[in-house]
Amino acid sequence: MDELKAVYGRLAGRYDHQHALITARSDQRGRELLVERAVREGDRVLDCGSGTGSTGLLAAQRVGATGEVVMFDLSGDMLAVAREKAVREGLEERVTFRTGDMVHLPFADGEFDVVLSTYSLCPVYDPRRGALELYRVTKPGGRVAVAHSAEPENGILRWVADRIEGLAWHLRWLSMGCRSVDVLPAFEGAGGRLVFSKRIGVPLWPFLVFVVEKPAG
Repeated sequence: MDELKAVYGRLAGRYDHQHALITARSDQRGRELLVERAVREGDRVLDCGSGTGSTGLLAAQRVGATGEVVMFDLSGDMLAVAREKAVREGLEERVTFRTGDMVHLPFADGEFDVVLSTYSLCPVYDPRRGALELYRVTKPGGRVAVAHSAEPENGILRWVADRIEGLAWHLRWLSMGCRSVDVLPAFEGAGGRLVFSKRIGVPLWPFLVFVVEKPAG
């Protein structure tokens, strides 16, 4: 975890541009889809693994003056960039910032109307446990909205992607510690109901974008 924190600390200033370039800008499309599908005016939102705040600021615009967004990330350097962006966009009064480990969230059960995770479960050392933490802090009747790297559906592309991923994993400055994960079964096993799902991105490195609703009561 310390190594990953150091990687993101070094990447903070160029993360937005590097991630957009690697993903052919499909990363921002995933953020927009999730905020549009999951966030409502007046919601209290946790943007978990918020990084430089690209998703959290979209959410802050959508929740309006009566809502709130908590940006939570392992890296204080990434959150410093997010804070600067919030000030520039005039959204600082709707946003608060916390650092920590998303596998051990410092929040109570059912604390948030919406929990967002965009590309933050991919580098986590225990993605399944991280997913269950996101679900835990979501209110009954609330929504968890996730985007993460996924394996290509085509067998040949999957073979190629696996080998490239295996090499890139050792080049943390390039891969940013990310790899394909599969956490939707963890949400469904905990009782979540899938209400939206879409695959986006380039064929060799797609993203799975989905929203899970936590049953009320």
